[in-house]
Amino acid sequence: MFTKILIANRGEIACRVAATAARLGIQTVAVYSDADAQARHVQLCDQAVHIGGSAPKDSYLRWQAIIEAALACGAQAIHPGYGFLSENDAFAQACADAGLAFIGPSPSAIRAMGLKAESKQLMERAGVPLVPGYHGTDQDPALLQREADRIGYPVLIKASAGGGGKGMRIVEAAADFAGALASCQREAVSSFGNGAVLIEKYVQRPRHIEIQVFGDSQGNCVYLFERDCSVQRRHQKVLEEAPAPGMPEALRAQMGAAAVAAARAVNYVGAGTVEFIVEQTSYDQPEAMKFYFMEMNTRLQVEHPVTEAITGLDLVEWQLRVASGEPLPLRQDQLQITGHAIEARICAETPDKQFLPATGTLGVYTLPAHSSFERADQGVRVDSGVRQGDTISPFYDSMVAKLIVHGRTRAEALARLDAALAKTHIVGLNTNVQFLRHVVTSESFAQACLDTALIARETATLFNQEKVGLQWAAAALVADTLRQEQAARDASTAWKDPWASGDAWQSHAASTRTFALEFAGEPHVALLRAERNGALQLHVDGTSAALAFTAQADGGLDITLGSERERLQVYRQGEWAHVFMARGASSVLVVDTLAHAAVAQADTGRLTAPMPGKLLSFAVKAGDTVRRGQALAVMDAMKMEHTISAPADGRVEELLYAPGDQVVEGAELLRMAASVVA
Repeated sequence: MFTKILIANRGEIACRVAATAARLGIQTVAVYSDADAQARHVQLCDQAVHIGGSAPKDSYLRWQAIIEAALACGAQAIHPGYGFLSENDAFAQACADAGLAFIGPSPSAIRAMGLKAESKQLMERAGVPLVPGYHGTDQDPALLQREADRIGYPVLIKASAGGGGKGMRIVEAAADFAGALASCQREAVSSFGNGAVLIEKYVQRPRHIEIQVFGDSQGNCVYLFERDCSVQRRHQKVLEEAPAPGMPEALRAQMGAAAVAAARAVNYVGAGTVEFIVEQTSYDQPEAMKFYFMEMNTRLQVEHPVTEAITGLDLVEWQLRVASGEPLPLRQDQLQITGHAIEARICAETPDKQFLPATGTLGVYTLPAHSSFERADQGVRVDSGVRQGDTISPFYDSMVAKLIVHGRTRAEALARLDAALAKTHIVGLNTNVQFLRHVVTSESFAQACLDTALIARETATLFNQEKVGLQWAAAALVADTLRQEQAARDASTAWKDPWASGDAWQSHAASTRTFALEFAGEPHVALLRAERNGALQLHVDGTSAALAFTAQADGGLDITLGSERERLQVYRQGEWAHVFMARGASSVLVVDTLAHAAVAQADTGRLTAPMPGKLLSFAVKAGDTVRRGQALAVMDAMKMEHTISAPADGRVEELLYAPGDQVVEGAELLRMAASVVA
């Protein structure tokens, strides 16, 4: 076994690998960029080496600097994590040439599976089922159009060297193919340096089911069962679970055997995942499902914790043992499934705005009681690479943490996941936590009616959902304000002049206090009436209810509103009050009536960047007339392309940036003059 390894990654996966290494008595070396100088993974490792600037190309993709750091520190091996250099065959070869063990497959295996077209041809020879498509090397756009027409729409364009949902487009009609191809190729070149694509029939009602495989240098290979990763947005996974719901034992065995055959075809060593697209005729006929090979990821997957949960194994430990020359710890007949596990990816993004990436500082980062990087005794585990006070920057992936739950049944795991998400409080930037709760409690997910279109199918119940409600949001704001005022009075040693109080105190009779607020983008007024006997009555938008509350020692509030009672938390950040309760979370803007007495008219002629990133291209020029919803520009942020559309009909007056420019959030990209387009 190794005595020291370098972890060529960052964030939660670097922390994850470091935890297992520490348990095994292996020293770890972290590498970090300028942006990550104070990152959690740097603090967890025994040593740390600075390798460059904040952008990945200046740091985590500089494999020469990483190898030099490993040699200088006396590391014997390099763990690549996932992403960055994890599937770079040149990096794996450079490690071998430098006398360092690469904790992953051989360079030849990475090459064989790295290009989707070539891997499809290899799998066809190995007898693994394939989706009908074009996997050739001729990339002439006219030929690709003809092949798409031959296959029949809808088709899926995929970057041949891609992964993680990047460089992928669904095309519904022939007329849309050329534009989708150009966008896909552009994103593929940006992400992978290779614009080659393949085209496949887009399978209707598809499930994304993958098989975890493991091989050793003695020729042994096993599969550690399957994961269902069908719930996706923008071709990226949102929720993953193991085992796949409704999976017949016979189909599990067939898919497992096919995955092992795929791994054996390239003499695979280490952890890998064989991904299949599964076609289903209906949700209640699993025996009719057919599976087709999609690709093989030659690395540890983001969702590996759900496999660890149902098998009771540490896959990173297996990686380390296999890479050091040891045989697989278990045979196929010794592996078994226990219970059900689900993983939720918590990301910095705004789901209600097409999952727009978010950046900012984690002012509040409170997680449910959990264990880290190991099987949780209480069924809840969190893998995270950040702490409260850390900043989520635009340089890297938007994932903040992974929340993993394990239960005896899927129903128990679902309930445990929703409860854990309810106890996940993040303030300082937008996240998808509430969206995840909506998905978990949706009828489709709860009933395991799974396919990759689940989010699109459940749009009405997943997006723009306000579970807290105006009355409870106002009650939380009022109670928290009164609590703060009481705490300030209790802490003050000065004489308390009732006439100087701002709480509408009167010497006799009832008093009324006004709270101006903004909720869900709309202005409201809450009136709090205090009776002489101390009873409180809250009036909001024509609704009145008795209000009572008790401050809790942990900072929470126990509130009774009418006949309902709730335990909740309120976090204040500037003018905002962020409310978290069992039913959901929301935010209230506290309006200072004096400060907001004069509201400036919004300038509708400005179109600004919704997030920091790189401006890739403009789709218009000065003088063009555009319609509402028309594409104006394309930006790249957090490794994904985002189209900026016209908010209204108008005419473009001026473009203020050039393609390739870095822009900050809120930067004015172009000026428009409002007009009515005939």
